[in-house]
Amino acid sequence: MRLWNSSEAQSNRQFDQSAAHGADGACGLENKLKMQDKLNIAVFVDYDNIEIGLKSTLRREFDVSLALDALKERGDLVAKFAYANWGRQDGATRQMAENAVQMVQRIPSPRGDKNGADINLALDALEMAFTHTHVNAFAIVSGDSDFIPLVNKLKEYGKTVFVVGGKAFTSTILQQNCHEFISFESLLSDLPASIVLPGETRAPRPRGDRMGSDRPMGDRPERTDRPERGPDRGGDRRQRPAPLELGQAMPLVERALQVLERRGVQPQLGLLKSTMLQLDPAFNERAYGGSSFSDFVEKLKREDLVNVSGTGGRYVIERKGSSQPERATLKPEDLLPALRDVAENHRLDIENGVPVEELGQWFKEEHPSLDTTAYGFQQFSEFLNYAQDKTVVRLEPHEEQGVMMVYLGAEFYPPAEPPAPEPQVAAEIEEEEEEPQPYVEGQPTIFEPNPPPAKPKRAPSVRRRPSTKPTGTGGGASRRPRGRKKPGNG
Repeated sequence: MRLWNSSEAQSNRQFDQSAAHGADGACGLENKLKMQDKLNIAVFVDYDNIEIGLKSTLRREFDVSLALDALKERGDLVAKFAYANWGRQDGATRQMAENAVQMVQRIPSPRGDKNGADINLALDALEMAFTHTHVNAFAIVSGDSDFIPLVNKLKEYGKTVFVVGGKAFTSTILQQNCHEFISFESLLSDLPASIVLPGETRAPRPRGDRMGSDRPMGDRPERTDRPERGPDRGGDRRQRPAPLELGQAMPLVERALQVLERRGVQPQLGLLKSTMLQLDPAFNERAYGGSSFSDFVEKLKREDLVNVSGTGGRYVIERKGSSQPERATLKPEDLLPALRDVAENHRLDIENGVPVEELGQWFKEEHPSLDTTAYGFQQFSEFLNYAQDKTVVRLEPHEEQGVMMVYLGAEFYPPAEPPAPEPQVAAEIEEEEEEPQPYVEGQPTIFEPNPPPAKPKRAPSVRRRPSTKPTGTGGGASRRPRGRKKPGNG
């Protein structure tokens, strides 16, 4: 008979419990993996940058709810922060409070450190990445290229990074370095044109109300001077730009399909879009007129650009055969020479700054056959934003007029070449000859660090100068001079 000790009985009970709950453990592991795949997003809003960017390009006030709703489609929003000097943003504080966004007060120093909010935002984002391990995704609502190091650092730590901004003012380098770029232009279609964004009712309406409510609606003389403040001013909010042609998206679609074929993966809708975003984070199906990605694929199917099979949301997309002729794709950099020509012809005006609309009018007049939409730009301002990263132009928002101003880029101001060295005459060049170092006896040197003591020097002997007078024959005594004879002696 075998005796069981307490340790063996305890181990057997643990084994039975694990075997009984094996299925539950497997289900728990699957749920844990699903929870790990879910994105917990922390949102950081650079309010000053996004506000002036939207005002100067789309003539719209920034509505934080549009950005938050777009991010909710990608994961859970676990933290929301906005950075600005909120003492001057009375209308914005209300919409931030309504959307439960924590406002971080930024008071500029007397020297005007305009990058102070950027530094605080970057530090807080990195601190959250280190201390909140459950946060696996970050959303930066800004178009400032200064956040490129932050994006790269968050990606190094395995975080998913979203960037929300406008295609007309967000740096193209920032767009291409995040995981997904959400353009504000693509979010405008979610709102009808009749709906007024929060905070925008304060711009045009109080001016007319102060003039009196009994004034007829058609009589508005106070609006005649508004065009002087800038083109397309006067409350004209820009809607979503016209969509691009579907054929311009085919190079990206075919490249993504080739990647999936090499991996041996069936190209379904979700995999195709995720692969396209890996290749081009700035891709958005709404730029090509699709309300969703499935609608975008349906448009490609109707245009006979791809083969689509399957129903019920389980579409399988395949490339067309090689018999279809390849379409020549126009590259964005092909438009830069034409922009350089226009900038040279109007150099004096652009040096002082001109609105984007005025430069666009010059571009159409001098190059009427060029269409920026054929090169992948929905608006002319998007093309200028691309040219800014190529140092052709420089864009700066004008806060008073509410427009984007264009200046000449660094390409037109090359650094001055260093002056050529003057030729030197050979006679003036004198080579210094190295003189031998004096040797002092008894002094340590490299070759003899411990020299023997110096020998005592002898006192110099004094030599007598030889006498020039003749010497006598008798013993060498000197002869005495004769005395002079006295007169009178014989």
